[in-house]
Amino acid sequence: MWPDHAIWWQLYPLGFTGAEPSAVPDVVHRLPQLENWLDYAINLGCSGLLLGPIFASETHGYDTIDHFRIDPRLGDEADFDRLVEAAHARGLRIALDGVFNHVARSFPHPEWFRGGFFEGHEHLLALDHSNPEVAQYVGDVLRYWNDRGVDAWRLDAAYAVPPEFWGTVLPRDRDVWYFGEVIHGDYAAYVEKSGLDSVTQYELWKAIWSSLNDRNFFELSYALGRHNALLDTFVPQTFVGNHDVTRLATRLSDERHLAHALAILFIVGGVPSVYAGDEQAFRGLKEERVGGDDAIRPAFPSEPDELASYGWPTYRLHQELIGVRRRHPWLVRARTTVEHLTNTAIALRSAHGDEWVLLLLNVSDADQRFPLADTPVVPANGWKFLTSS
Repeated sequence: MWPDHAIWWQLYPLGFTGAEPSAVPDVVHRLPQLENWLDYAINLGCSGLLLGPIFASETHGYDTIDHFRIDPRLGDEADFDRLVEAAHARGLRIALDGVFNHVARSFPHPEWFRGGFFEGHEHLLALDHSNPEVAQYVGDVLRYWNDRGVDAWRLDAAYAVPPEFWGTVLPRDRDVWYFGEVIHGDYAAYVEKSGLDSVTQYELWKAIWSSLNDRNFFELSYALGRHNALLDTFVPQTFVGNHDVTRLATRLSDERHLAHALAILFIVGGVPSVYAGDEQAFRGLKEERVGGDDAIRPAFPSEPDELASYGWPTYRLHQELIGVRRRHPWLVRARTTVEHLTNTAIALRSAHGDEWVLLLLNVSDADQRFPLADTPVVPANGWKFLTSS
Protein backbone atom coordinates (compact mmCIF):
# COMPACT_ATOMS: atom_id res chain seq x y z
CA MET A 1 0.00 0.00 0.00
CA TRP A 2 1.14 3.54 -0.68
CA PRO A 3 1.07 4.65 3.01
CA ASP A 4 3.97 2.25 3.64
CA HIS A 5 6.11 4.59 1.53
CA ALA A 6 4.67 7.87 2.82
CA ILE A 7 6.84 10.56 4.36
CA TRP A 8 4.75 13.64 5.08
CA TRP A 9 5.73 17.30 5.01
CA GLN A 10 3.26 18.91 7.39
CA LEU A 11 2.34 22.57 7.24
CA TYR A 12 -0.22 24.87 8.82
CA PRO A 13 -1.64 26.81 5.85
CA LEU A 14 -3.16 29.78 7.69
CA GLY A 15 0.13 30.58 9.38
CA PHE A 16 2.35 29.47 6.49
CA THR A 17 0.68 31.87 4.06
CA GLY A 18 0.46 34.77 6.52
CA ALA A 19 -3.34 34.80 6.62
CA GLU A 20 -5.31 37.18 8.83
CA PRO A 21 -5.89 35.92 12.40
CA SER A 22 -9.68 35.90 11.97
CA ALA A 23 -12.27 35.45 9.25
CA VAL A 24 -12.49 37.94 6.36
CA PRO A 25 -15.48 38.61 4.07
CA ASP A 26 -13.59 38.50 0.78
CA VAL A 27 -11.66 35.62 -0.79
CA VAL A 28 -7.87 36.00 -0.75
CA HIS A 29 -6.14 33.47 -3.00
CA ARG A 30 -3.28 32.27 -0.82
CA LEU A 31 -3.40 28.51 -1.47
CA PRO A 32 -1.49 28.96 -4.76
CA GLN A 33 1.53 30.02 -2.64
CA LEU A 34 1.85 26.40 -1.56
CA GLU A 35 2.55 25.34 -5.13
CA ASN A 36 5.90 27.15 -4.89
CA TRP A 37 6.91 24.69 -2.16
CA LEU A 38 5.97 21.37 -3.74
CA ASP A 39 9.36 20.76 -5.35
CA TYR A 40 11.03 21.80 -2.08
CA ALA A 41 9.10 19.05 -0.28
CA ILE A 42 10.03 16.52 -2.95
CA ASN A 43 13.71 17.47 -2.80
CA LEU A 44 13.55 17.04 0.96
CA GLY A 45 12.50 13.45 0.30
CA CYS A 46 8.83 13.70 1.22
CA SER A 47 6.02 12.04 -0.70
CA GLY A 48 2.99 13.79 0.74
CA LEU A 49 1.68 17.15 1.90
CA LEU A 50 -0.10 17.03 5.27
CA LEU A 51 -2.18 20.20 5.52
CA GLY A 52 -3.51 21.80 8.66
CA PRO A 53 -7.10 23.15 8.66
CA ILE A 54 -8.23 24.71 5.39
CA PHE A 55 -12.01 24.90 5.92
CA ALA A 56 -13.93 28.09 6.69
CA SER A 57 -13.40 29.01 10.34
CA GLU A 58 -13.60 31.91 12.77
CA THR A 59 -9.90 32.17 13.69
CA HIS A 60 -7.20 29.45 13.86
CA GLY A 61 -8.89 26.83 11.70
CA TYR A 62 -9.90 24.48 14.49
CA ASP A 63 -13.08 26.50 15.07
CA THR A 64 -14.76 25.41 11.85
CA ILE A 65 -17.88 27.10 10.48
CA ASP A 66 -18.35 25.19 7.21
CA HIS A 67 -16.52 21.96 6.34
CA PHE A 68 -17.65 22.16 2.71
CA ARG A 69 -15.96 25.50 1.99
CA ILE A 70 -12.31 26.54 1.77
CA ASP A 71 -11.46 29.29 4.25
CA PRO A 72 -11.74 32.59 2.31
CA ARG A 73 -8.41 33.66 3.80
CA LEU A 74 -6.83 30.82 1.80
CA GLY A 75 -8.89 30.89 -1.38
CA ASP A 76 -11.68 28.85 -2.89
CA GLU A 77 -12.40 25.37 -4.20
CA ALA A 78 -10.75 26.11 -7.56
CA ASP A 79 -7.53 26.98 -5.71
CA PHE A 80 -7.75 23.70 -3.83
CA ASP A 81 -8.37 21.67 -6.98
CA ARG A 82 -5.37 23.30 -8.62
CA LEU A 83 -3.17 22.49 -5.62
CA VAL A 84 -4.26 18.85 -5.65
CA GLU A 85 -3.60 18.61 -9.37
CA ALA A 86 -0.15 20.17 -9.02
CA ALA A 87 0.75 17.88 -6.12
CA HIS A 88 -0.51 14.73 -7.81
CA ALA A 89 1.34 15.62 -11.00
CA ARG A 90 4.54 15.48 -8.94
CA GLY A 91 3.61 12.25 -7.17
CA LEU A 92 2.75 14.00 -3.90
CA ARG A 93 -0.23 12.78 -1.87
CA ILE A 94 -2.55 15.26 -0.13
CA ALA A 95 -3.81 14.86 3.45
CA LEU A 96 -6.36 17.14 5.13
CA ASP A 97 -6.96 17.96 8.79
CA GLY A 98 -10.49 16.86 9.68
CA VAL A 99 -11.78 18.70 12.74
CA PHE A 100 -14.90 16.72 13.62
CA ASN A 101 -14.85 16.69 17.40
CA HIS A 102 -15.69 20.36 17.89
CA VAL A 103 -16.73 23.41 15.90
CA ALA A 104 -17.05 27.19 16.24
CA ARG A 105 -19.80 28.76 18.28
CA SER A 106 -21.22 30.19 15.04
CA PHE A 107 -21.52 26.74 13.45
CA PRO A 108 -25.01 26.67 11.86
CA HIS A 109 -26.29 23.54 13.65
CA PRO A 110 -26.37 24.30 17.40
CA GLU A 111 -28.77 21.38 17.87
CA TRP A 112 -25.78 19.09 17.22
CA PHE A 113 -23.81 20.33 20.23
CA ARG A 114 -23.46 17.98 23.18
CA GLY A 115 -23.08 20.78 25.71
CA GLY A 116 -19.99 22.33 27.24
CA PHE A 117 -16.83 23.76 25.75
CA PHE A 118 -14.07 21.57 24.33
CA GLU A 119 -11.27 21.39 26.92
CA GLY A 120 -12.34 24.71 28.39
CA HIS A 121 -12.01 26.69 25.15
CA GLU A 122 -15.03 28.97 25.17
CA HIS A 123 -14.98 29.35 21.39
CA LEU A 124 -15.04 25.60 20.71
CA LEU A 125 -18.21 23.57 21.17
CA ALA A 126 -18.15 19.76 21.09
CA LEU A 127 -20.36 17.82 18.72
CA ASP A 128 -22.71 15.08 19.89
CA HIS A 129 -21.32 11.99 18.16
CA SER A 130 -24.34 9.91 19.21
CA ASN A 131 -26.52 12.05 16.94
CA PRO A 132 -27.11 10.30 13.57
CA GLU A 133 -27.21 13.67 11.83
CA VAL A 134 -23.65 14.39 12.99
CA ALA A 135 -22.48 11.03 11.66
CA GLN A 136 -24.19 11.68 8.34
CA TYR A 137 -22.61 15.14 8.10
CA VAL A 138 -19.08 13.93 8.85
CA GLY A 139 -19.40 11.09 6.36
CA ASP A 140 -20.66 13.49 3.70
CA VAL A 141 -17.73 15.87 4.33
CA LEU A 142 -15.19 13.07 3.97
CA ARG A 143 -16.75 11.80 0.75
CA TYR A 144 -16.97 15.30 -0.71
CA TRP A 145 -13.25 16.01 -0.34
CA ASN A 146 -12.21 12.46 -1.17
CA ASP A 147 -14.00 12.93 -4.49
CA ARG A 148 -11.87 16.05 -5.03
CA GLY A 149 -8.71 13.98 -4.75
CA VAL A 150 -7.81 13.82 -1.06
CA ASP A 151 -5.57 10.84 -0.22
CA ALA A 152 -5.52 10.91 3.59
CA TRP A 153 -7.02 12.51 6.69
CA ARG A 154 -5.64 13.51 10.05
CA LEU A 155 -8.64 13.33 12.40
CA ASP A 156 -8.16 16.07 14.97
CA ALA A 157 -8.79 15.37 18.68
CA ALA A 158 -9.75 11.78 17.92
CA TYR A 159 -8.99 10.97 21.56
CA ALA A 160 -12.14 12.91 22.50
CA VAL A 161 -14.35 11.07 20.00
CA PRO A 162 -15.84 7.65 20.81
CA PRO A 163 -13.76 5.23 18.70
CA GLU A 164 -16.86 3.43 17.46
CA PHE A 165 -18.01 6.65 15.76
CA TRP A 166 -15.37 6.40 13.05
CA GLY A 167 -16.50 2.94 12.04
CA THR A 168 -19.88 4.39 11.09
CA VAL A 169 -18.64 7.35 9.05
CA LEU A 170 -15.35 6.54 7.30
CA PRO A 171 -15.83 6.03 3.54
CA ARG A 172 -13.94 2.97 2.31
CA ASP A 173 -14.65 3.35 -1.39
CA ARG A 174 -11.17 4.71 -2.16
CA ASP A 175 -7.63 3.94 -1.02
CA VAL A 176 -7.68 6.73 1.58
CA TRP A 177 -5.54 6.57 4.74
CA TYR A 178 -7.11 7.74 8.03
CA PHE A 179 -5.14 8.48 11.19
CA GLY A 180 -6.32 10.02 14.42
CA GLU A 181 -4.76 12.47 16.83
CA VAL A 182 -4.45 10.42 20.02
CA ILE A 183 -2.27 11.94 22.73
CA HIS A 184 -2.55 9.35 25.50
CA GLY A 185 -4.27 6.11 26.39
CA ASP A 186 -4.28 2.70 24.72
CA TYR A 187 -3.32 3.44 21.12
CA ALA A 188 -3.77 -0.13 19.86
CA ALA A 189 -7.22 -0.50 21.44
CA TYR A 190 -8.35 2.79 19.88
CA VAL A 191 -7.25 1.64 16.44
CA GLU A 192 -8.98 -1.71 16.81
CA LYS A 193 -12.25 -0.18 18.03
CA SER A 194 -12.29 2.71 15.56
CA GLY A 195 -11.15 1.07 12.35
CA LEU A 196 -8.61 3.87 11.81
CA ASP A 197 -5.43 2.98 9.97
CA SER A 198 -3.16 4.71 12.50
CA VAL A 199 -2.85 7.21 15.34
CA THR A 200 -0.20 9.73 16.35
CA GLN A 201 2.68 8.35 18.42
CA TYR A 202 3.08 11.01 21.12
CA GLU A 203 4.71 8.61 23.56
CA LEU A 204 7.67 8.06 21.23
CA TRP A 205 7.87 11.81 20.45
CA LYS A 206 8.23 12.60 24.13
CA ALA A 207 10.76 9.83 24.77
CA ILE A 208 13.02 10.99 21.94
CA TRP A 209 13.57 14.57 23.08
CA SER A 210 13.33 13.81 26.79
CA SER A 211 15.93 11.03 26.70
CA LEU A 212 18.31 13.31 24.81
CA ASN A 213 17.82 16.25 27.17
CA ASP A 214 18.22 14.10 30.29
CA ARG A 215 20.94 11.93 28.77
CA ASN A 216 18.87 8.95 29.79
CA PHE A 217 18.54 6.45 26.95
CA PHE A 218 16.77 4.04 29.30
CA GLU A 219 13.63 6.12 28.75
CA LEU A 220 13.97 5.71 24.99
CA SER A 221 14.61 1.98 25.34
CA TYR A 222 11.40 1.54 27.33
CA ALA A 223 9.38 3.58 24.83
CA LEU A 224 10.74 1.56 21.90
CA GLY A 225 9.60 -1.65 23.57
CA ARG A 226 6.07 -0.27 23.71
CA HIS A 227 6.40 1.02 20.15
CA ASN A 228 7.33 -2.45 18.89
CA ALA A 229 4.19 -3.84 20.53
CA LEU A 230 2.04 -1.29 18.69
CA LEU A 231 3.41 -2.51 15.37
CA ASP A 232 1.71 -5.83 16.02
CA THR A 233 -1.62 -4.00 15.57
CA PHE A 234 -0.93 -0.99 13.31
CA VAL A 235 1.80 1.28 11.94
CA PRO A 236 1.92 4.47 14.07
CA GLN A 237 2.25 7.97 12.67
CA THR A 238 5.61 9.17 14.00
CA PHE A 239 7.13 12.63 14.35
CA VAL A 240 9.55 14.77 16.34
CA GLY A 241 7.63 17.99 15.70
CA ASN A 242 4.20 19.21 14.67
CA HIS A 243 1.97 22.30 14.73
CA ASP A 244 0.92 21.74 18.36
CA VAL A 245 4.27 21.43 20.15
CA THR A 246 7.39 23.47 20.84
CA ARG A 247 9.84 23.28 17.93
CA LEU A 248 12.43 20.52 18.22
CA ALA A 249 15.34 22.97 17.90
CA THR A 250 13.93 24.88 20.88
CA ARG A 251 12.94 21.81 22.88
CA LEU A 252 16.42 20.24 22.80
CA SER A 253 18.79 21.62 25.41
CA ASP A 254 21.82 20.81 23.22
CA GLU A 255 21.51 21.63 19.53
CA ARG A 256 24.08 18.91 18.70
CA HIS A 257 21.39 16.35 19.50
CA LEU A 258 19.09 17.42 16.68
CA ALA A 259 20.66 14.83 14.40
CA HIS A 260 20.22 12.13 17.05
CA ALA A 261 16.49 12.84 17.28
CA LEU A 262 16.05 12.75 13.52
CA ALA A 263 18.07 9.58 13.13
CA ILE A 264 15.82 7.82 15.65
CA LEU A 265 12.69 9.03 13.85
CA PHE A 266 13.79 7.73 10.48
CA ILE A 267 15.01 4.27 11.51
CA VAL A 268 12.11 3.16 13.71
CA GLY A 269 8.86 1.71 12.36
CA GLY A 270 6.08 4.12 11.54
CA VAL A 271 4.82 6.61 8.97
CA PRO A 272 6.96 9.71 9.66
CA SER A 273 6.20 13.37 9.16
CA VAL A 274 8.36 16.52 9.18
CA TYR A 275 6.78 19.75 10.37
CA ALA A 276 7.52 22.59 7.94
CA GLY A 277 10.37 24.67 9.29
CA ASP A 278 11.89 21.93 11.43
CA GLU A 279 13.96 20.95 8.40
CA GLN A 280 15.39 24.50 8.53
CA ALA A 281 16.02 24.41 12.30
CA PHE A 282 13.24 26.91 12.98
CA ARG A 283 12.78 27.76 16.63
CA GLY A 284 9.53 28.43 18.44
CA LEU A 285 8.10 28.02 21.93
CA LYS A 286 4.50 26.94 22.40
CA GLU A 287 2.80 28.77 25.29
CA GLU A 288 -0.53 28.07 27.00
CA ARG A 289 -2.15 31.45 26.35
CA VAL A 290 -4.14 33.25 23.67
CA GLY A 291 -1.82 33.45 20.68
CA GLY A 292 0.50 30.91 22.26
CA ASP A 293 0.77 28.93 19.03
CA ASP A 294 1.89 31.87 16.90
CA ALA A 295 5.61 31.24 17.42
CA ILE A 296 5.36 27.68 16.13
CA ARG A 297 3.09 28.58 13.19
CA PRO A 298 4.94 31.44 11.45
CA ALA A 299 4.55 32.82 7.96
CA PHE A 300 6.97 31.49 5.34
CA PRO A 301 8.46 33.47 2.47
CA SER A 302 6.81 33.22 -0.93
CA GLU A 303 9.34 30.64 -2.14
CA PRO A 304 12.20 28.54 -0.72
CA ASP A 305 15.01 30.66 -2.19
CA GLU A 306 14.04 33.40 0.28
CA LEU A 307 14.77 31.26 3.36
CA ALA A 308 17.67 32.29 5.57
CA SER A 309 20.99 30.64 4.82
CA TYR A 310 21.52 29.25 8.33
CA GLY A 311 18.82 26.61 7.97
CA TRP A 312 20.07 24.78 4.90
CA PRO A 313 22.58 22.50 6.69
CA THR A 314 19.63 21.09 8.69
CA TYR A 315 17.69 20.67 5.44
CA ARG A 316 20.57 18.64 4.02
CA LEU A 317 20.71 16.58 7.22
CA HIS A 318 17.03 15.74 6.73
CA GLN A 319 17.74 14.78 3.12
CA GLU A 320 20.50 12.42 4.25
CA LEU A 321 18.38 10.70 6.89
CA ILE A 322 15.23 10.55 4.78
CA GLY A 323 17.46 9.07 2.08
CA VAL A 324 18.30 6.20 4.45
CA ARG A 325 14.59 5.67 4.96
CA ARG A 326 13.78 5.67 1.27
CA ARG A 327 16.60 3.23 0.45
CA HIS A 328 15.22 0.89 3.11
CA PRO A 329 11.41 1.24 2.79
CA TRP A 330 10.88 -1.89 4.86
CA LEU A 331 11.72 0.26 7.91
CA VAL A 332 8.06 1.31 8.04
CA ARG A 333 7.24 -2.02 9.74
CA ALA A 334 10.61 -2.75 11.34
CA ARG A 335 11.00 -3.74 14.96
CA THR A 336 13.80 -2.01 16.83
CA THR A 337 15.92 -3.83 19.40
CA VAL A 338 18.39 -2.29 21.83
CA GLU A 339 21.78 -3.99 21.52
CA HIS A 340 23.77 -1.75 23.84
CA LEU A 341 22.51 0.68 26.46
CA THR A 342 23.94 3.17 28.92
CA ASN A 343 22.62 6.57 29.99
CA THR A 344 24.53 8.26 27.16
CA ALA A 345 25.05 5.56 24.51
CA ILE A 346 22.61 3.31 22.71
CA ALA A 347 22.78 0.90 19.79
CA LEU A 348 19.49 0.44 17.96
CA ARG A 349 18.98 -2.30 15.39
CA SER A 350 15.87 -1.98 13.24
CA ALA A 351 15.22 -5.16 11.31
CA HIS A 352 12.72 -6.77 8.98
CA GLY A 353 13.48 -10.25 7.70
CA ASP A 354 17.17 -10.49 6.84
CA GLU A 355 17.64 -6.74 6.45
CA TRP A 356 18.72 -4.39 9.22
CA VAL A 357 19.97 -0.91 10.01
CA LEU A 358 22.15 -0.34 13.08
CA LEU A 359 22.15 3.15 14.58
CA LEU A 360 24.82 4.07 17.14
CA LEU A 361 24.14 7.16 19.25
CA ASN A 362 26.57 8.79 21.65
CA VAL A 363 25.47 11.87 23.63
CA SER A 364 28.40 11.92 26.02
CA ASP A 365 31.31 14.35 25.82
CA ALA A 366 33.78 11.55 25.18
CA ASP A 367 34.33 9.15 22.28
CA GLN A 368 32.51 5.85 22.65
CA ARG A 369 33.47 2.38 21.40
CA PHE A 370 30.44 0.12 21.36
CA PRO A 371 31.01 -3.47 22.54
CA LEU A 372 29.62 -4.93 19.33
CA ALA A 373 31.41 -6.75 16.53
CA ASP A 374 32.80 -4.54 13.75
CA THR A 375 31.41 -1.31 15.16
CA PRO A 376 33.45 1.89 14.88
CA VAL A 377 34.26 4.42 17.53
CA VAL A 378 31.52 7.03 17.71
CA PRO A 379 32.82 10.51 18.54
CA ALA A 380 31.52 12.64 21.38
CA ASN A 381 27.92 13.69 20.70
CA GLY A 382 28.06 11.79 17.43
CA TRP A 383 26.18 9.09 15.57
CA LYS A 384 26.82 6.46 12.89
CA PHE A 385 24.81 4.11 10.68
CA LEU A 386 25.64 0.56 9.67
CA THR A 387 23.43 -1.42 7.28
CA SER A 388 23.07 -4.97 6.06
CA SER A 389 23.20 -3.85 2.44
